[in-house]
Amino acid sequence: DVVNLGIGLPTLVANYLPEGVTIVLQSENGMLGLGPAALPGEEDKDLTNAGAVPVTVLPGGCFFDSATSFAIIRGGHVDYPALGVLEVDQEGNLANYKIPGKVVPGMGGAMDLVAGSRVVIAATTHFDKSGAPKLRRRCSLPLTARKEVDLVVTDLGYFEVMGGTFRLLEWFPPYTPEWIRK
Repeated sequence: DVVNLGIGLPTLVANYLPEGVTIVLQSENGMLGLGPAALPGEEDKDLTNAGAVPVTVLPGGCFFDSATSFAIIRGGHVDYPALGVLEVDQEGNLANYKIPGKVVPGMGGAMDLVAGSRVVIAATTHFDKSGAPKLRRRCSLPLTARKEVDLVVTDLGYFEVMGGTFRLLEWFPPYTPEWIRK
């Protein structure tokens, strides 16, 4: 499977793949075969993921231009995008690019990724910096995509978006399902 790692929390995924798991990680800035973060002192400023974090490339990895990267994305060749989010709601709506009144560099490839992928994963902290939950009944920020998110992974648990609700599939101690529901 090809997994695109979006900006934010998803950039850490490459650091935690267990032995024996074979997936091909893609970075929309033009890389297939993305590896874990570069070790301190071994960073190459010309080898970064989409979030500009220095990374490594696994054997067989390759590089290409932005047009080819988006041809891969728009051609339906990414099986699972893991996207950073600002908000996601119980209908699977995604807000991940704009906070009104703040300058943003651009929308990125999220709209293209969700349209052409089989399963969309939102990966985020459960709460924003102010303490408000990022999992919402309805998104309050401008939407990137409607009804496209299938799974949500936060620092508290693993959720499926199903039938207009978040279904808690797994929770991470010390949190309990009751505490997470509140």
